[in-house]
Amino acid sequence: MSLAPSGPDGIRRESMHRRHRLASLCAARLSRLGAAARGLAVPALAGLLLLLAPLAAAADPVAQAARVVGDDQQTRFVLDLDAPVDFVTFTLADPYRVVIDLPEIEFALPPDAGSVGRGLVTEWRYGLFATGKSRIILDLAGPAVIEEAYLQPSVEGLPARVVVSLGAATREAFLAAQEQQAVEPPSAPPPPEPQTPAGPRTRPLVVLDPGHGGFDPGASGPDGVIEKDITLAFALAMREALEDTGAVDVILTREDDRYISPGDRMIFAREQHADLLISIHADSLRQTNVRGTSVYTLSERASDQVTAQLAEQENRSVLLAGLQIEAAPTAVADILLDLTRMETRNLSVTFARALIEQIGETTSLLSNPHREDNFAVLRAPEVPSVLVELGFLSNTQDEAQLASAAWQRRVAAAMAAAVEGFTARQLAAWSG
Repeated sequence: MSLAPSGPDGIRRESMHRRHRLASLCAARLSRLGAAARGLAVPALAGLLLLLAPLAAAADPVAQAARVVGDDQQTRFVLDLDAPVDFVTFTLADPYRVVIDLPEIEFALPPDAGSVGRGLVTEWRYGLFATGKSRIILDLAGPAVIEEAYLQPSVEGLPARVVVSLGAATREAFLAAQEQQAVEPPSAPPPPEPQTPAGPRTRPLVVLDPGHGGFDPGASGPDGVIEKDITLAFALAMREALEDTGAVDVILTREDDRYISPGDRMIFAREQHADLLISIHADSLRQTNVRGTSVYTLSERASDQVTAQLAEQENRSVLLAGLQIEAAPTAVADILLDLTRMETRNLSVTFARALIEQIGETTSLLSNPHREDNFAVLRAPEVPSVLVELGFLSNTQDEAQLASAAWQRRVAAAMAAAVEGFTARQLAAWSG
């Protein structure tokens, strides 16, 4: 399994798929045009399809460049597009952010776009938010108000431009402006649609959860490897390995470069009545000497300082998505209390230990590889769940290893063997 392209390339790949689908449809239609179409020479037909294919790529507007200009009093964000689009803006507090929602567009931007801000904007990120919708989030150094937000049409060969101008403000002014904004900030994109099996389930169901996605890239390494690409590539390799066993059914929470909140990933596993959830990650730490694979299960408290740091990074995905964090209602509090049920916890721990034993024969492990913390994605009360940190992108050895297709296949096969053994023992226990 080759490493999936990062950031904009992941979205660009979707456009390529659309291009090929259109070319196929054109070929099928031409075959029905009668003798004239049938008489076309193969090179002529191929040339016609090549001419038609770029039309598919134009289906989505393309973001060609973006920049932040200004100072700590006045800052402007500008996005260049090859076609005009409608967009809306709104602000979020704690932390201070500006969100720009657009129709689905292709981001043809450099891999490091947004990593460095200017003036009132510390950094910004972008990506697919939901089907048909893209999102850009500007992280602010402090409270600011949107003074202007408009589309500048294409003139004399210049690109169309989305322009958002910001002015420094007090917190009181920020909150007052937020109350007046016309857009109601969404709580989250819709969760993945439940996948109904074709018939009665005869095998255990495993949900693989590639971490991060869309405008939430996750961690990154010194050589530019991105966590969201590693997790998806590995999940696809592991799905193949699990399907080869014939022992379980497998579904993924995401199969492309899109954002899904940690809570919705957990809900997806519950709605599928999954027998096991494996959330796949690869993280980064300030301590660049830390490396190795580790497996995490749910606990109210972190087992150590490194685990607490990792859990905080993973759980803040909601903030990265430009979503408002709301207080948990009583029903959620009741679920959190129910998470202490011994059966599910014991099953999760049992699988974690079996997984560590299996993969320890194929790759290096973090010291004390079984750890615990309150990861949001692991909170399903009835689904045994683990979070696997494949390694640390902050470590150059791990980064090179994680990007290796051969390493991905080898470790995915070991994890698939652990799943097969775990589910077989569970089936034997249930039938007994």
